[in-house]
Amino acid sequence: MAHVGKDGVVKVGSDAVGSIRSFSIDYNSDTVETTKMGDAARTYTGTLKSWSASIDAIWLEDTDAGQQALNPGDEVTLNMYPEGADSGDTYYTGTAIVTGVSVSTSYDDLVMVSFTAQGDGDLSITTV
Repeated sequence: MAHVGKDGVVKVGSDAVGSIRSFSIDYNSDTVETTKMGDAARTYTGTLKSWSASIDAIWLEDTDAGQQALNPGDEVTLNMYPEGADSGDTYYTGTAIVTGVSVSTSYDDLVMVSFTAQGDGDLSITTV
């Protein structure tokens, strides 16, 4: 079933990050090659997992607890809900270290802010 992203939510702990425009989660696994002599094709096995996240929002300066909690170097719990936070919706949660905050402005647009974070440990995927 397809979902519409307009209902997405990101929380830092229990504080929602306000005015989100978009967010992304990259969840990966390293691999090592297990091919041996005589094999007709290369084979691999998964090893260590890693994840990162980015959040783009309208900058709310000092009026939003969620945005205020995302400072470089801080360790936070991110709860990311791609389809919303209603009962039965899937969400991703994990501890992350905030790696960057970037504020951008233009004469013909709102002031925007981007946050990046590196997962610290595994990412859990569950439902509300």
